[in-house]
Amino acid sequence: MSFNFPVHRIALALGLALSAGVSQAQVIPKTIRLVVAYPAGGVSDVIARALADKLSAQLGSTVGVENKAGASGTIGMDAVAKATPDGATLGFSAISPLVLNPHLGKSPFDPLKDIAPVVSVMYSPVLLLATPATGTRDFQSLLDDARARPGAVRWATSGQASLGHVVLEQLRATAKVDITHIPYKGGGQQLNDAIGGQFEILSTNAGPTVAAQITAGKLRPLAVGAPKRLDNLPKVATLSELGYPAANVSSLFGVFAPAGTPSILIEKYNVEINKALASPDLRAKLQSTDNVPTGGRAEEFANEIASEYESNGRIVRAAGIKGD
Repeated sequence: MSFNFPVHRIALALGLALSAGVSQAQVIPKTIRLVVAYPAGGVSDVIARALADKLSAQLGSTVGVENKAGASGTIGMDAVAKATPDGATLGFSAISPLVLNPHLGKSPFDPLKDIAPVVSVMYSPVLLLATPATGTRDFQSLLDDARARPGAVRWATSGQASLGHVVLEQLRATAKVDITHIPYKGGGQQLNDAIGGQFEILSTNAGPTVAAQITAGKLRPLAVGAPKRLDNLPKVATLSELGYPAANVSSLFGVFAPAGTPSILIEKYNVEINKALASPDLRAKLQSTDNVPTGGRAEEFANEIASEYESNGRIVRAAGIKGD
C-alpha cells in the first residue's frame, strides 16, 4: 500500500509540531515565585515548600517560596493579583481571601476578576476542641452547657471574621445557643491560652502541634469541620453528622495565578501540580498533618470558589459579621 501525501505538507506538519513544542518550553519561566500568604514555619508554609520542590524537579525551573503574610491572607493574594501575568508568579493560599474577606470590606483586589484559580491542593479541617477550662466531653454537652449558662461558654477563634468565627455564628443561629466569641490575632497565642484553660472552646485548623496536644490529653476533640471523618480521629464526628451541615466547613487551599496568565500555562501548572499531589511522599506529608490532598481541574476549583463566595456572602449578611 502506498500513500501519495505531499512531502511539503509533511514538512509543514513537522515544523508546526516542533515549533509548538519549542514555544511551550519557552513560556515556562526558568524562575517562578510562589507567594505563600502565611508566615514561614506553619503547616501551609511546609506544604507549599514541599510542593515548590516537586515543581522545581518536574518543570526544570527554580520555584522559590516568598512568604507574604498578613490580613488573613489578603496581603499575599494582593501581591499575586498585581503581579505580571507571565507565569512567573503563583500564589498558595486558602480560598478565604477570595470568598470571605471581600464581604468584610477587606479586599484591595477583585477576587473574581484579578485572580485565576489553577488547582486546589488540600483542605484543612476545622477542629472544635474543649480545653481544661471545661468538663465538656462531647458536642451535645457543649450545647447543653451553653443553653444552661447563656454567655458563659467562651469560644476562641483565630480572629474576627475568621473561618472559626463563621462556624460559631452558624451554630449560634441553628442551635440557638448564646456563646461568647473570643477573637485572637492568629493561632500561636490562642493555642497557648487554650492549653492554659483561658477559655472553654477552641476552633482551629488541624496540624501537628494541635494533634500533639490532643494526644497528650490537654485538648479534647468534640467535632470536626470536614467532608468526612479524619483518619487520625475516626471517632470524632463531622458537624454534618451531628446535624449542623451549614457549620461543617473546612479551609480549602490551592494555587493561584494573576488574571491574564496564558491559559497554556494555567493548564501546564494544573497538570504538574496534580502530578505532584499524586506522589506518595507529598500525600504522606499532607496526611501526617491531618490535611487532605485534593487536586482536579482548574474549572472545578473556580466553580467551587464562586459557590463559596456566594455562600459566605449570605452567612456574613445574616449573622452581621464585621471585619476588624
